[in-house]
Amino acid sequence: MRLTLTIALCAALPVTAQDVVPSTLVGHAFLPANTMSTPPADAPRDAWVSGKFTAGADLRQMRPMQNMRDTGLALPFIGQPFQGISGYAFNRAEDDSIIALIDNGFGNKQNSPDALLSFTRLTPDFETGAATIHERIYLHDPDFTVPFKIAYEGTDSRYLTGADFDPESIQVVGDTVWIGEEFGPYLISATLDGRLTGVYPTMLDGAELRSPDHPALRIPASRGKDWVVPRSGGYEGLALTPDQSTLWGMLEKPIFGTDGETEGDFLRVLAFDPVTAEWTGESFKFALTEGAVAVGDFNFIDVTRALVIERDGGQGDPSLPCQTEGAEGCFEEPAQVKRITLIDTSQIDADGFVARLKQIDLMDIDDPDGLSHLETSMATPVAGKFTFPFVTIESVIRDGDEHIIVGNDNNLPFSIGRRLGAADNNEMIRLHVPELLAD
Repeated sequence: MRLTLTIALCAALPVTAQDVVPSTLVGHAFLPANTMSTPPADAPRDAWVSGKFTAGADLRQMRPMQNMRDTGLALPFIGQPFQGISGYAFNRAEDDSIIALIDNGFGNKQNSPDALLSFTRLTPDFETGAATIHERIYLHDPDFTVPFKIAYEGTDSRYLTGADFDPESIQVVGDTVWIGEEFGPYLISATLDGRLTGVYPTMLDGAELRSPDHPALRIPASRGKDWVVPRSGGYEGLALTPDQSTLWGMLEKPIFGTDGETEGDFLRVLAFDPVTAEWTGESFKFALTEGAVAVGDFNFIDVTRALVIERDGGQGDPSLPCQTEGAEGCFEEPAQVKRITLIDTSQIDADGFVARLKQIDLMDIDDPDGLSHLETSMATPVAGKFTFPFVTIESVIRDGDEHIIVGNDNNLPFSIGRRLGAADNNEMIRLHVPELLAD
């Protein structure tokens, strides 16, 4: 049964008046930053060394984030890095492992043609702090489904790379994997073993929405005319309704109008029918928290309510801000706004905005039992507190009646949000949030 949007009798609560409820750390696990995989046996030899096209580049231009400093790791890598966890599927695998998506590689199309696209299954052990990788499934296109030339076009296996797509969100419906990506932006369908079956352009009000990385665009291309979705502004969130009838794709950033200016501090959320493989025409708007510039993930917790990760562009503990540009031992733009917001899709106001109910603050997590497994760079440790100070926090799912699991995208080897001078790990935290999930 399709989720039907109803008009709320009153407007959604103002963003600035959002209620923040407590969260408590009850588990912490991670995959070490320098975790590598061997490519498939039939992959091109070129894929055995990844990150070859980042040498000599200005890292600040390659990936628009702060604190681009030495992380202790250097490119290129031998093998395929197991990095950039960008989303958790609503449904678990049969063995209860989490189905997770891996990002496009090293940040953009130009530097990622040797980064193979994939998804995986993970199981965190919150007792020991370890996370187990069960398998890694690589996306490939032997049937020539992709409607443009891919990086490994002339190969038999036709594995997809970060020069082809930027996958950011994932759901599984029956035996079909659905992936939201950012270059088109497109929705992509594949089999459970990674064989591509469809590539679907984004449609809103009868028109295709494109980003400046859309394969059909050529320089010069005009903002507001040729493209309206900002770079890295595609489907960071792709939520599946519990009855599996509808996929809701949430764009990461506000889109542009025909005048080249953003529509406002809100995001478009569009409905897609996974059975007919068509956009339904339904949509709503999500108003961003003050200080947030993007979202990280979007997943339902029941028939109408869903969780959305909101974030600013900072990373690192706010107790160590740099006082001067280029200073050492500090964070240039520390994390401030890292929230998870509960929304109710059955409540849409007259202007099309979804109701925002309450939030938790990922920079203010209670940790009375000291369960953190990793050291955090900060001015003075605060007993009984834990923070999640990453530039990109991109995964959240419900885990039982009172808990959620949250994960970061570590942008290997670029991000250093947890500890200065050390590449971020792929962390997974389990939070006790009964007030957030309560009816």
